[in-house]
Amino acid sequence: MCRNIKTLFNFEPPATEDEVEAASLQFVRKLSGFTAPSKVNEEAFNLAVQEVAVVARNLLDSLVTNAEPRNREVEIERARARSAKRFGTSD
Repeated sequence: MCRNIKTLFNFEPPATEDEVEAASLQFVRKLSGFTAPSKVNEEAFNLAVQEVAVVARNLLDSLVTNAEPRNREVEIERARARSAKRFGTSD
C-alpha cells in the first residue's frame, strides 16, 4: 500500500488537497490494515484520515527548500524509466 504514497513536497504546481487526502488515506490504510473499515470502525478510520491530512498539509506548508520546484511530468517519466529498467518492458 505505501508504494502508492507519492512525494508531495516541492512540486510546481503544489500538491492539491486531493493528493494530500489520497496520501493520508493510504497512510491510515497501512497503519490500520484495513482497505475499507467495518461499520463499527468507519467513523474512527475517517476521522484519522482527516486528521492525517491536516497534519500533512501543515507539514507541506511549513517545509522550505532552496531547490527548484520539481516538474511533475519529468518525475513521471523518471519513474517510468526506473520501472522499465527494474521490471522490463512489455513491447
